[in-house]
Formats: sequence, structure tokens, C-alpha cells
Amino acid sequence: MENELENYLDLNQKSWNNKVDVHLDSDFYDMAGFAKGDSSLKEIELGLLGDIKGKKILHLQCHFGQDSLSLARLGAEVTGIDLSDKAIEKAKEISSVMNIPCRFICTDVYSVPEVLKEQFDIVFTSYGTIGWLPDLDKWATVIQKMLKPGGQFIFVEFHPVVWMFDDDFKEIAYSYFNKGEIIETESGTYANRDADIQQKYVCWNHSLSEVFQALIKQKIEILDFKEYAFSPYPCFKNTQELEKGRFTIKSLNHEIPMAYSLIGLKK
Repeated sequence: MENELENYLDLNQKSWNNKVDVHLDSDFYDMAGFAKGDSSLKEIELGLLGDIKGKKILHLQCHFGQDSLSLARLGAEVTGIDLSDKAIEKAKEISSVMNIPCRFICTDVYSVPEVLKEQFDIVFTSYGTIGWLPDLDKWATVIQKMLKPGGQFIFVEFHPVVWMFDDDFKEIAYSYFNKGEIIETESGTYANRDADIQQKYVCWNHSLSEVFQALIKQKIEILDFKEYAFSPYPCFKNTQELEKGRFTIKSLNHEIPMAYSLIGLKK
């Protein structure tokens, strides 16, 4: 286990590289619709972002770039970073083929300040990102360094209560709090559960207090915080669509928070 933890970046890079082709071909990501001009951004983040025309945006953990390219379509100057070299390769390819200007760089989050010697109007990251990071203090330091004075951190994430449950949402299987690394092996992927792939990965659970304290230590002022009783994605087992684009867990009667968002300001 110690060796796997030491090499968590390599392990997780292999895991995400393994998913790229399956995700590109999945209905979940709907590349055909995206090619026709559909945005991959959801109602929560669109409401937080507002008018971003002309803004410089750093998108952390961008996967193969759909959200980055959607931000660029709205007129922003976007840089997307991701740990997966295969995902970044595909992102560059999609950017070129669809003629959507966007810069993509392969790097882990903690190394961003070494790779990019500039600052941004907005740092953006969303849905299933911080669970891949062991240290949120380092994460918040990166955000602080990469923001211009007066810049905003815009963050949407699945709620930590969701990660307490087993995959079938039948019982509590994990701590709400960060009690160290979680090492697991997954068959298929959230975008296609029947896909003939298997990957081992390392992740961490992060409570809301851990997120807030990390940002507060970096003197990032929290301007807005909201919790949502739905997920904009059907990426969990046993979900039902209550209304268009809003998914909940069937067995839990809409009684748990599924996502949260915040806006932080670098003074």
C-alpha cells in the first residue's frame, strides 16, 4: 500500500488514460452533440460563471477538454490542465478539429505554478476533482498563486456525503472525514458501466470543513456557497431523473445533498 501511495500520480494517470477512449465513445459525453455546438457545462456552473467573454481562465483537471472548450466557445481564453497525457492529447486534437482555440497542458495540479508563469481572472474546476488530491492545503496554495488579485475561484463538486455510501447507496461504507487514502479497483466506468476495462486508483474523501479551511488559510474570501439536492450527471448507480438534467438516488428520497458550489475571491 505504501508503494502505491508513493506512486499515486502514476497509478491515477494510468487509470484515467484507460478511460479516455471509452469516455469519448460514450453517450454520457455525447461527442456528436458537442461537435454540433452543444455545451458540456451544466446549469450550476453556468450560473456561477456569468459573462466570461475575454476572461483568462485556468481549468484544473479538465479531462479531455469538453468543459474547457465550452468555456472557450463562450469567449474566454482558456488553459486546461490534466494529469492524463492521453486525455490532453485528445483535447488538443478536438480543439484543432473543431477549430476552438484552447491551450492544453499535461501536468498534475500541484505542479501547475512551475509550468505556468502567469495568473488568471478565474480558476475553475468541477465535479469529481478534489478526490484525486491528497493535500487540499497544497491545492488551495496553487489556486491562490494562479489567481490575479481580484480573481475568482469557481468550484463545483459532488457533495462529500455522496462519497460516504457504498456504490449501490445501501449503506455507509466510508468516513465523511479524510482518514487517509482509499485504494480501489473499478470495472467499467461511470460513463459506461459495461465497458471492458479495469483500473486501480487512489483517492481521498474531503469534508466541507477541509475545503473551506484550505481556502481560508490562503486568504481566499468565500463570496458564495450553495448545496444542491441533485447531481447534474447520472454518474452514480441507482439514479433517477427528477427533472431534465437533475438526478437523485432512487432509494434515498432526495434527502441527501448531491453537489455543492462556491465562489472564492483573491483580494
